[in-house]
Amino acid sequence: MNVIQRVGWKVVALLALSLVSDVEAQVSESDSQSLAQAASDPTASLMNVQLSDWYTADYWNLPDKSANQLVIRSAYPFAWGMTKHIMRVTVPFVTHHPALSSGLSDMTLFDLVVFDKSWGRWGVGPVALLPTGGSDRGTEKWGVGPAVGFVVAKPRLIYGIFNQNIFTIAGDDARPDVNVSIIQPIVNGQLGGGWAVGSSEMSVTYNWESSEWSSLPLGASILKMTRPGGIPVQWSFQYEYNFADDQVVARNLFRFTAKLLFPTG
Repeated sequence: MNVIQRVGWKVVALLALSLVSDVEAQVSESDSQSLAQAASDPTASLMNVQLSDWYTADYWNLPDKSANQLVIRSAYPFAWGMTKHIMRVTVPFVTHHPALSSGLSDMTLFDLVVFDKSWGRWGVGPVALLPTGGSDRGTEKWGVGPAVGFVVAKPRLIYGIFNQNIFTIAGDDARPDVNVSIIQPIVNGQLGGGWAVGSSEMSVTYNWESSEWSSLPLGASILKMTRPGGIPVQWSFQYEYNFADDQVVARNLFRFTAKLLFPTG
């Protein structure tokens, strides 16, 4: 395990400790949103820990191959002076891949400054790529860029868009740069009884290095809110089909997620 990977594991450990120790000090989701809505809103001030399994059933231009990864994602709301922030870290672990070894891949981290409005909420802040995957499972590039998004909240519906941009600032010169823009539509409708439907993550990705869309997914999700042991958990199942077929990229993707929520207030 190299130095960067050890740093990545320490970031995960410190964030986990802060999630446990500071639950009672955090801000709850906005009063204009239900807990179920806030769970699907990346701009909501709601502490959560998300455990996901991402299964790629097949690839474009690589027949008879599949892949799988476990993804840990956590959101941590905090206040700094007069501003409200949401820090989110995404930690992927490759468990099966046709070309990569198993283990920790590159992490991403963003810090969004959020602003509540009568119609919903918007936010802006930096996003960073951390090369924790090393040479086997990562880009070996450090990247930063802006993130911005908004969500409109209705009584039983939220919709909006979230954009992240990552541009290489340092790393191994022998490896290709990572310069991408990612657009994620957000749609979630509450059906009642804890059930909801909406868009999948649908990370539409443009690669500035190759000047083409590397991901053009279309997908949907079905969600259910439960409270095992008194802890709110949002379960979700997603399916996506990727229409970008020029490269070796995922074609059919399935996600199963358990999102543990820690509302206070």
